Amino acid sequence: MALKRVMVLTGGGDCPGLNAVIRGIVKRASQTTDWEVVGCVESFNGVLREPTEIIELDEKRVEGLQIQGGTILGTTNKGGPFAWPVRQPDGSWTTVDRSDEMLRKLSYIGVDAVINIGGDGSQRISLGLYEKGLNIVGVPKTIDNDLSMTDYTFGFQTAVQICTDAIDKLVTTAASHNRVFILEVMGRDAGWIALHSAIAGGADVCLIPEIPYDIDRVKEKIAQRYDKRRGYCIIVVAEGAKPRGGSVTGAVSDEVGYQHIKLGGVGEQLAADLKAAGVEHDIRYTILGHLQRGGTPIAFDRVLASEFGVRAMEFVMDGRFGQMVAYHHPDIVGIPLAEAVRTQNLVSPDSRLVHTAKGLGIAFGD
Repeated sequence: MALKRVMVLTGGGDCPGLNAVIRGIVKRASQTTDWEVVGCVESFNGVLREPTEIIELDEKRVEGLQIQGGTILGTTNKGGPFAWPVRQPDGSWTTVDRSDEMLRKLSYIGVDAVINIGGDGSQRISLGLYEKGLNIVGVPKTIDNDLSMTDYTFGFQTAVQICTDAIDKLVTTAASHNRVFILEVMGRDAGWIALHSAIAGGADVCLIPEIPYDIDRVKEKIAQRYDKRRGYCIIVVAEGAKPRGGSVTGAVSDEVGYQHIKLGGVGEQLAADLKAAGVEHDIRYTILGHLQRGGTPIAFDRVLASEFGVRAMEFVMDGRFGQMVAYHHPDIVGIPLAEAVRTQNLVSPDSRLVHTAKGLGIAFGD
């Protein structure tokens, strides 16, 4: 009997733990004689391109992969089967729906099932393809931790650790020079990275998208941290944070196929606004950027990613398609894709964690 073929792919932004998922899938599949695993390069692009870019994934190929950051399959957050970028004769770009063509190609190359590892956008693609008849299972991935139907996404804890390490380093230089230091972190619309790292690192101010801030309240907190000219202040600001009545700091991307507002620069803007509001202390800002996505995943993310990979392969083996694996402590469960992408996981201003932060004296500018 011919082997069935499952295709694995990674979409959206990269994050620590992707390779551990791939390894978990392959290791679990190797324990059955029914399935073989192949990888699609750069999300679904490997199928949509000519010639196709599909690679064989066996135990030898994934040996020791759990410690490696990034993804051996490559990834992209541009385009996709429902919105493939096409250049028009006048040089401008448009998008076309190639999903039906892609499904035909998958059938032609003998793919019986797909495991799509990705965040909110990737799982919306999973849902659309499932509704078109594709046997697909989703695996949640994002450093932002903004998928509502899983307790955590892998990559998040590693990003928080990187941000916390940065705060630890900024504290010593801020104290030495009596400075205000602003650390800008990722998260898009969700403040989870900023909130967790602010608590772990002992920050004085935490500005997140879910709680618009008043610049005067931030100024007041800074003043409390100084005895005349002596003192320092650490501010953690999420890239999607915004002042009351204001908007996020970012710009429309000129990258072909990229559909999000390109966030960034809120740290610099906050520094300028604080100066304009009358803060006289020396203010510096640091933007961690993609450092938060790179490097070796911490143990928590390796374990969670491995659990997701093994369970996703078992869903394929059991024919449980149209679902996303999710972490509901202590179990790895299945959530219908339609439910998995219905709402974002955002920080509630009334949450226990915000209450804890305020109990520690952390100000949110509200």
